[in-house]
Amino acid sequence: MKINVIGGEMEQSEIDEYVKYVEQQYPDKKINTLDLKIDGDYVDMNYTFESLPFERIRRITGYLVGTVDRFNDGKRAEEKDRVKHSLECGCCDF
Repeated sequence: MKINVIGGEMEQSEIDEYVKYVEQQYPDKKINTLDLKIDGDYVDMNYTFESLPFERIRRITGYLVGTVDRFNDGKRAEEKDRVKHSLECGCCDF
């Protein structure tokens, strides 16, 4: 995690409290950057989170799957033979 203090200095204990606050607000996310901008008696916080990996899920032959690696030969053949539809309808001139 990268922490930037802008517009002044701040004690580590105070920085830790801001980190703790953000972590309590978003317990399922991991902080990537935290910018603390000192503006007189106020502190503006700007933070970003680390991106989470995700798996694309598609409906293939009636099943919601991420990959077809667990399909048997019959399902693999069904997936190979399926018709993939286009979004183009051919009725509009754009």
